[in-house]
Amino acid sequence: MRDPLSVLTDAFTSFLFGKVETTRLPVRTSTGQAQAVYLPTAAPGLGDSGVIIGREVYSGKGYIYDPFQLYGQQLPAPHWLVLGESGNGKSALEKTYVLRQLRFRDRQVVVLDAQGEDGVGEWNLIAEEMGITPIRLDPTAALNHGIRLNPLDPSITTTGQLALLRTIIEVAMGRGLDERSGFALKVAHAYVNETIVERQPVLTDIVEQLRHPEPESAEAMNVALDDVRAWGLDVALVLDRLVDGDLRGMFDGPTTVGIDLDAPLIVFDLSHIDRNSIAMPILMAIVGVWLEHTWIRPDRKKRIFLVEEAWHIINSPFVAQLFQRLLKFGRRLGLSFVAVVHHLSDVVDGAAAKEAAAILKMASTRTIYAQKADEARATGRVLGLPRWAVEIIPTLTPGIAVWDVNGNVQVVKHLITEMERPLVFTDRAMTESASDRADDVLRAAEREAEERAATFVEQRLSDLDDSSESTVA
Repeated sequence: MRDPLSVLTDAFTSFLFGKVETTRLPVRTSTGQAQAVYLPTAAPGLGDSGVIIGREVYSGKGYIYDPFQLYGQQLPAPHWLVLGESGNGKSALEKTYVLRQLRFRDRQVVVLDAQGEDGVGEWNLIAEEMGITPIRLDPTAALNHGIRLNPLDPSITTTGQLALLRTIIEVAMGRGLDERSGFALKVAHAYVNETIVERQPVLTDIVEQLRHPEPESAEAMNVALDDVRAWGLDVALVLDRLVDGDLRGMFDGPTTVGIDLDAPLIVFDLSHIDRNSIAMPILMAIVGVWLEHTWIRPDRKKRIFLVEEAWHIINSPFVAQLFQRLLKFGRRLGLSFVAVVHHLSDVVDGAAAKEAAAILKMASTRTIYAQKADEARATGRVLGLPRWAVEIIPTLTPGIAVWDVNGNVQVVKHLITEMERPLVFTDRAMTESASDRADDVLRAAEREAEERAATFVEQRLSDLDDSSESTVA
């Protein structure tokens, strides 16, 4: 029992200050109800340095991502794979990401723009906003002094030129070069580089040398001259397509002077090329190697190489091998390769499954927008996504994606500012309202009426001049 003095002290203290302790009755509840007592928790983010993408859906925190800031700490490689069905926000993400990266002074971006609208690539608006003219590769325009890229440009090393020529031929033929054809190509290339010094060698020179090899080429291998000519015939026919076939004009002359490789944004507009033709992977190979030897330099700049419709690269064994080397080489020089693909099954089940797996392995960042359930499960297996992420991919709404940054998996909503919105949305034909179309029709009618009025006035003035001259006569 407590002593009387303690009881008296407690009573006096309670009278002055109120009761110090309260006795609570025990509460009986379930774990489902009791979880509300605990504060919500969220997985750690990627830091606060870099480019803001949007916000995490479950925690509401801002989501910031930058491969150059994360490389070496949280990322083993700065390369990025973007997947998803059309219309879910891949294009908007790429464009805002590039615009935000370019706010840093030490950034440069090259975009291979394979999609188009209204006769221009979908990056045309952004290029115009930045005062940049896209490099439009178009066989028709090239014939009228358009843009040319020379596979034999002296800025590309001799080894790089030969590797590029082999890749062009192998892509076009759909198979590797045999030893004899490879030998004929090698001696023709060596002879052209040794003898043509007053100008840039071009593909026409290689084709001519393959058709009419020098006797020294045959003597070096102790074979007949006719044999060397026969070995190089198929190679000459393939290269002739770039010289005098449906791809003529783009690669059969010296590189166009004035291509600004120091611009913050360089856009190669490939929208005039048939995406399903053999021309596209050939273009990818030539542009990729040309950039490797002319654009990537050890100058401490951080470079982003973004490729639309990248399955043209990953699905071709020969082009994929070139890009594998580019990715490995570019890692130590600050290159982040961004590949945009609709369906992963397009590449993992294709002819270049081995090469595709190697490139996918290099991509430590994967962003997956909405896909059908079967495609989501296949993607999850290939990329090693957690089950919960695979299950929600088919339910994602446009603008929301699963981000896997070297195992840090989050669901992220991409946010677009009002200033960015008119630059990044390219589906105008599907989204413009009836009133917008009516305004366009009205403005067109007004312009036509003004032109007709001007033509009428000019005609009347001409008639008056003629009548005056007749009167004087």
